[in-house]
Formats: sequence, structure tokens, C-alpha cells
Amino acid sequence: MLDAGRHPKINLLSYCEVEEVSGEVGAFQVKVRKKARYVNEDLCTGCGACVEKCPTTVKDTYNEGLGERTAIYKYFPQGIPSTHCIDAENCRQLGQGKKCGICAKVCQANAIDFEQQDQMLDLEVGAVVLATGYDVFDPSVIPEYAYDRIDNVVTAMEFERLLSASGPTHGHLDRPSELALRAEVAVLEKDLNKVSRQIDRLEEKHGKKTAEFLKEFEAGKAGEDEDFERWATLAEKQTAAEKVLAPLKKREAAAQTAKNLAFIQCVGSRDFRFNRFCSSYCCMHSVKEAMIAHEHDNQTTSSIFCMDLRAVGRGFEEYKLRGGKSSNIKYVRGRVAEITEDEAHNPIVWYESTTSRQVDHETFDLVILATACVPSAGTPKLADLMGVELDQNGFFKTDPFAPLDTTRPGIFVCGCAQGPMDIPESVAQASSAAARAAEVVATVPKAAAGGGE
Repeated sequence: MLDAGRHPKINLLSYCEVEEVSGEVGAFQVKVRKKARYVNEDLCTGCGACVEKCPTTVKDTYNEGLGERTAIYKYFPQGIPSTHCIDAENCRQLGQGKKCGICAKVCQANAIDFEQQDQMLDLEVGAVVLATGYDVFDPSVIPEYAYDRIDNVVTAMEFERLLSASGPTHGHLDRPSELALRAEVAVLEKDLNKVSRQIDRLEEKHGKKTAEFLKEFEAGKAGEDEDFERWATLAEKQTAAEKVLAPLKKREAAAQTAKNLAFIQCVGSRDFRFNRFCSSYCCMHSVKEAMIAHEHDNQTTSSIFCMDLRAVGRGFEEYKLRGGKSSNIKYVRGRVAEITEDEAHNPIVWYESTTSRQVDHETFDLVILATACVPSAGTPKLADLMGVELDQNGFFKTDPFAPLDTTRPGIFVCGCAQGPMDIPESVAQASSAAARAAEVVATVPKAAAGGGE
């Protein structure tokens, strides 16, 4: 990506949206909206000083909501161009009408521009490649897996972010229940510290400790002062907060990282209720994640529950076997019927083993749902703009004998825009789609000259 960003004949238009497409193969006219970042990307050096000082925090969608980011942020570390963007909706100055501008004050490059507006760009191109990626199936619509009710049931994408050194837990497998506990303790400690500071000021003002004051107040000997009622109320709040906080801090201190993992395959895939197709990469993705988890902590064990494990790529079967031998991975052939929870917030997986033909259950620290690969949310709108058809599964329809060609000449497709596939296959398709687009530009007389869109 860095090489592409530096290439003199490639023009990267990030944070943009296609609004209109007209013309024909070799001479397409594309209208693109370049959204306002409120940061001048030519001036921004990506130093991150603005992020450090921004007072507003919101859920971080890149980390699947498991962490937080500020209102000015970089979507992900490797993004090109390496610049920041202001979330206008959550920004105090842009979205809430409050006086702030801290990011502008600390930006030594003077890159912050609160007056920036969207721009419309008109492009003339010879060919178009659609590489829209995919979305992750929402498992909350499957009630038996209790994704929206049990904290320690996560999606494969959420687990990926937990494993990442740049993720919300810096690669440690902290369970979401412990993350929620930690956040609750932090809020209670903040409130308690606020109350304690107010009490300290009252103790200093009246020259006595709270315990002494309370004895006098309860005995009616404290005298009359407007501070005394507030002091008594604050002392009561402090005592109540300490009682609530003590057991929570004890639980927090005893918390350990997840070591016993369960992976459940085909969540939303190969299911007539949702998606009939196989999502292709999920089996090997679960094996890879289980192996990485074992590399992080050699005490980690994983059970992968599957109808059948589809290791269809070159070397995939050997990779699967190596995971079982060297990474404490157990493959369980069976369909999970339900997930429940015990008092310690440990998920309990109930399943029928198709080898033993017995119904059984097992308790785990964390359950990972291998969710289906589904078309990205904007696919229908983009298909309408481009004038191309979708297949029965909602992906872009292609010619069986020319798998990169959509139903409109000059518009090609690659990766999960065509259907579920893994990274190596997506990379190979991207190269092929680029070659097909270059062929059009080189052979069609009306093809737009110049490069790179």
C-alpha cells in the first residue's frame, strides 16, 4: 500500500464515496464525493499530538467496540495517507456546538481546518474494479448462541482484535467480562476520588477528621454550619462506594486471561435460515487464531466445533494437523445447540457429537463464533450506481467463464466483492482484475489516457 501511495501514476482517493457513474467501457464518467476530514491531509504529519489531547472519547469501531478512540483519530495505523480525521458527529466543536479546538491548538503543522467542506470530483476512466470487501454476519439473530447476552461470547473479528498487539488489550486475551469489570471499577474509583477530595477540603476547613465529625453530628453536638449536612451526605456516599468497590477490586485482581477457548464454525454460513453458502476462509481462520493464541500463552487450549473442517487450499490440511499436534487444538465434529453461562461468567457449550452420538456440554473461558462473510452493506446501492447485477447471495454477479467480469463491460470485480474467499485468493484476483482493466485501457480506442483511478 505504501508503494502504491508513492507511485507517480496512482492517485489514491481515500475517504471518498462514488455518487454517479455514466458512460461506457473505455470512457466512464465517475462523480466522486471527497468527504471533509476537517484535517488538511497535505499538511498533517500523522504525529498524533491531537489524539493525545482530544477530550472526547467514543467506541472504537475498528476495534469492534472493545476499546475507545478520540473524536479526532486515525482509522487504523497502516492507513494511506497517514493522516487523521475528525468525527464531526462526536466532536465538541463541530457536532455539539461547544468551544473546544484543542486539536487545532496543539497541531504544530496547522493542519486542522474546521471550515473544510466536501468536494465533488469528476473522473474520466477507462475501466472500473470493484473491491468492496465484505461485512461480518451479525450473530445476535441466532438466539441459541446468546451473543448479545453473554459477554464472553465474541465474534472471530473481535477475537482477532483481542489477539492484536495494537488492539484494545495489547494482545492479552482479557475476557470482555473482565474488560467491563475494569471499566466499572475505573468509573467507581473516579467517583470515589471526587467525593474523597471534597471531604478532604471539608476536613481541612473545619480542622477535624470525618470520623470525629460524624460522632459529633450523630450526637447532635456538631453545631450549626451549612457544610455539615453536605459533609454527612458525602461521608455516607464514600462509605457506600467503598463497600461496592472492595469486592469488585478483589474480582479484578483475581481475573486471568482466557486459556480454554471454543471456536464454533458456520455461524450464519451453510444455514438455510441465513446464508446457504460456505464462507470459505472461516475454518482455517479459526485454526490460525487458535495457533496464535497458543503462541501467546502455551497453556492455552482450543476446541473447534465443526460439521466438517474445510481445509481446501494448498498446504491447509498439513496446517490443520500441525495445529492439532503442536498448539493444543482439538477438533470436535458436532453441531452446537446452545450456549449458556455459569455464575463466573464462563460460557457453557452444549453440543451433540456426531462421532459418539452423545449430547454433551463443556465449560470454556471464551467462545469465538466463526461468523459468515456477507456482502458489504453498500453493495446494493453501488450495484445500482454501476448498473451491474448481483447474484442470489447478494455479491456482484460475474460470468462463470470470465470470473472477474461483471454484467457490464469494463467493470470488473475482485476479492470478497465477488464472493467469500481468503487473502491469497483475493490477492491473486486483484492482480488479475488489474490486468483485465489494463487490457481494456490499452485496447479500447476511447479509453481515458493518464493513470491510476
